[in-house]
This record gives sequence, C-alpha cells and structure tokens, in this order.
Amino acid sequence: MRSLPPFFRRLAPAVLFSVSLSLVSGCGRDTSASPDKSFEEFTARLFRDEVAATTIGLHYTLKEPEDFGLTDVPVSYGSFTASPEAAQASVENVQALLEPFADADLSEENRLTYDVLSFYLESASLGADYVLYQEPLSPVTGIHAQLPVILSEFPFYDKEDVADYLALLEETDTYFDSLLSFEKAKSEQGLFMPDFQAEEVLEQCQAFLDMGDGNYLYSTFPERLEELPGLSEEEKTSLQEQNTSLVSGVLLPAYENLAAGIRELAGSGVNGQGLCYYPEGKDFYAYVVRQDTGLSETIPALQEMTEAQIIEDLTAMQRIASQPSGTQNTVSVLESLTPSAILADLQEKITGTFPEIPETSTRIKYVPEALEDYLSPAFYMIPPIDSSLENVIYINQGQTSQGLELYTTLAHEGWPGHLYQTVYYASLQRDPLRSLLDFGGYTEGWATYAEMMSYYMAPLSTAEAALYQKNASVILGLYATADMGIHYDGWSVADTLRFFSSYGISDAETVRSIYELIIGTPGNYLKYYLGYVKFYTLKKEMAARLGEDFSQKKFHQAVLDAGPAPFDVLEDYVSGRLLE
Repeated sequence: MRSLPPFFRRLAPAVLFSVSLSLVSGCGRDTSASPDKSFEEFTARLFRDEVAATTIGLHYTLKEPEDFGLTDVPVSYGSFTASPEAAQASVENVQALLEPFADADLSEENRLTYDVLSFYLESASLGADYVLYQEPLSPVTGIHAQLPVILSEFPFYDKEDVADYLALLEETDTYFDSLLSFEKAKSEQGLFMPDFQAEEVLEQCQAFLDMGDGNYLYSTFPERLEELPGLSEEEKTSLQEQNTSLVSGVLLPAYENLAAGIRELAGSGVNGQGLCYYPEGKDFYAYVVRQDTGLSETIPALQEMTEAQIIEDLTAMQRIASQPSGTQNTVSVLESLTPSAILADLQEKITGTFPEIPETSTRIKYVPEALEDYLSPAFYMIPPIDSSLENVIYINQGQTSQGLELYTTLAHEGWPGHLYQTVYYASLQRDPLRSLLDFGGYTEGWATYAEMMSYYMAPLSTAEAALYQKNASVILGLYATADMGIHYDGWSVADTLRFFSSYGISDAETVRSIYELIIGTPGNYLKYYLGYVKFYTLKKEMAARLGEDFSQKKFHQAVLDAGPAPFDVLEDYVSGRLLE
C-alpha cells in the first residue's frame, strides 16, 4: 500500500479539494507558440496551481518548490466542499482549458499526458455529483489514521520547512472543524457512515490520544531537527518547545473534538450495507471503480474477469497439487532475514528482468505499537518527485509476520514494487502533472504484480512457489469479488458468509470483519487485484504475439515508461512500444 492519501496528493476535483480557478484568467493559449510548448505551459500552470493547494501535498511532492516557481505559498491543509456544483465547475474549467489540445500535433510524451489527464477529468466529471458519498474517515486510509504518520515524516530541508510544519499544526483544529462540517452535511443527506465504522474511527482516535507523552510526534520532531544543519542549540530548544505546545495544545484537542463530533453524529447513518442501498449508490460505486482503478469496463464485465482468473488459478493449483513432489520446503531460511537483507535479495533477483534504476537508499521504520491495529501491514512513503533517491518503508509488526509474508510484502512495497516503480518513473523526468494523477489500478496493480512475481524469487521450488502464488491470487480475487458483490449486488453479511464458505472460509467473525472493512473502503481491493490481473493478462498477450521475440525486461520497461495511466491508454502504449 502506498502512503500519503490521495486527498493530499492528487488532482481530484470531484472529491474533497477543488482545483483553484486561477488558471481561468490570464492563461489563454499562446497561438504563436508551438502546440507542444503551449501544452507544456498549460500543464505546468495546472501543476503549480494544484500542488500549492495544500502544504502537505506541496512538501511531499517537491523538495525544492522554488525551482517550479512556487514561493511564499500560504500554509494550509486545504478545505472540504460539500457542493457538487463547485466540484463540477472545477472539472469543467480544466476540461475547457484542455479541449483545444484535443487535435493538436503533440509529441508522443505530451499526447500520453493529454490522454491520461483527459481520462482522469472525464472520470472526475462522472463523480462530481457524488461529493457527499466520499468518506474521508475510511478505515486504514482515513485522514485520522494516516495524518499522524504523515506529520511525523514531514520533511525538514531548511528552517522554512520547520516553520511551515509548526504553522500547519496550528491549523489542525480548523481543518478538523471543516472535516466535521463535511461529515455533518453527509449526515443531513442520510449518507453518514454506519455505526460500526463510527466506532472504529473513535477507537483509532482514542488509540492515538492514549499514547500520551510517548506520542511519536514529540519524539520524531527533535530527530528531524538533528538532521537539519545550521540550527543552534537555543533554536532547537525553542522549536521543540513550540512543537510540544502545538501537539498538546492544538493537535490532540483537535482529535478529541473530532471524536466528540463523530460520537454525536453516530447513529445517524441509515445504511450499514453496500453502496447500492443508497439512492445513487450503484452509479457512485461504478465511478469509484473507474476513477480509482483506471478501468473503463462495466462492473459485470469486471466480475466476469475476476471469476475467470480465480478459476484459472484454482485449476492450476489442482494440477500442481496432483503431481508428486520430492522437494523440501526451504522457505524457513527467510525467517532469519532482516528487512534490509530481504530488500537486497529482491534487488539482486530482479536483475535481468527489470530495467535498472538509479542507486537509492531505503530506511525501514516500524509502525508505533499503539497504532498497529489501525494501519496497513506495511506502506511506502512516496518521496518528492525532485528527490526520489531517499526512501522510507514502514512495517507494521502487529500485522506482518517474518518469513515469506515479509518477503512478499517488501516486494510489494520495495523491489520491484512501489519503491522501484516510483524511483524509475521519477528518473524519466516526465511532466510533473502526472505525479498528481492517481491511478490505483496501475500503482497498486503493479505492486501486486511484483508481489506475485516475488514468490518465484523466494527459496522455493517452482511448484511450491506456484502454489503459494496462486493461493495468494485466489484469496485476493475472493476479496475483489466480495467488494463488487457487497457494493454492486447488495450482498448481506449472510450472503458474504455463504460466498466465502464455498471456498472454505467459514468463520463468521472473520467474514464479518471482511464485510465491514469492504463497507468502509469501496473498490479498494479492485485496485490491487484487477490491476494485477490486467498486467498479467497484458504480459500473456504480448508474449503470445511476439513469441521468441518477447522479453520480460522490455515488457516491464514499456509499462514503467508509460507511468500511472488508465489501462486503455496503457495497453495501447505498451502494444505500440513492443510491436513497432
């Protein structure tokens, strides 16, 4: 799972933040310039305007914002809008500015950027009417859950960054007030979260508050100051006092007020089942799947795709299991490997099948014990696009075991997953706007594809690796099926239990937990599973068409060169590159 929630990072006019309309004035197309130059000026303005909308988005996207013409940017978390009209206006304004380039004679790279942005805005337009269906307090990826980690990793490159960080802390109560206003608007429209989700939000907030004096926002601040040159001891002491005062006097009370507000709204939710039980829930779910995955197929078509892949994997497992095997499982050797050793092993194993990337460093950090129940098994902190060679991966020891599970998890987060893909794409120095267009099907699909490949890199026989990999694929496919069943077909808990029981998963408490997690994160599993299936299917198709001329390394390079994109665009790009 990647870190830095999309509501802080991506161009998302139909969700929580609106694109500023400053682009509309004073940026008419220069008819004397070449189409490529005009297009690049347009995307540069759009990038600057959007990345400056939030301080977190700015600092996590750019190490040197002044190199992009961004100076004296006001400190802000951004704000929430409950207005579908404002969301639609934002989309339409950007679409109007983009439209003149539809038939322009653009370079291959600029045409790719145009196609990706066009798809993204078209999808956002479909979702503009569903602003209040969005849930910023979703399990695992919600603001309340991820904000503390994001703040603890807020980069300090100079004194101004420290000042921005402290100013941001001071704005937390105002930001959370805006968040609560958004939740109240949802409640008034009968769209507030179900009680079990509200209870989880309250538990997560309380777990953070219960850290008390041991809160890592106290301890990580002086650690970051130590890495910042040019500060006197007196300055460090003063800044630490300011941080302590703001965390204890603003941030923690903001969490207390958020919890109080959610507690007051609890019980106002009218639907504890899938999105399809809301008035326009089916349409909203279809939008979520399209926008988050980059897939244009209908939900029924995606259900057929999922069923076909599950059947293929189960058939392969039965075939492998029926064959005699004299090999010994050697996966136990992984138990003694440290995360750094695993990453080094994976980095070595991908040589020859993946293109090289610049030399990079990786720090392994661990999720605070108090938050282990509420954060992902692991996550990768996305570095700035102009400083991508220093990377951080968090491991949740409460949810990730040593051995094969850790090995494949680090393949997902590190090599050749998120870290590798991010560093590779940053090295291409493509249009920076692309970094704001989030396509979970590509990013999470690629990382899941990498994870599946890592089973064959582990110390296992080919048969054992295939069994483990196919089993992992089937389980993820079942979750994806349940996601669509719950949100599109209206499965109840009983329906979901019957489905999983048919595959040998019959513990009622486990299935209820799965059900509630899917309720809170609609479409989430489709990013991972269907993205992976798309990459896997595309590779098979290219291998069949090219025969002996097929090269995994060339395939991977074509996919990576395209960068995050909708799959219709990606497939055309990869096919063109490999078949030319």
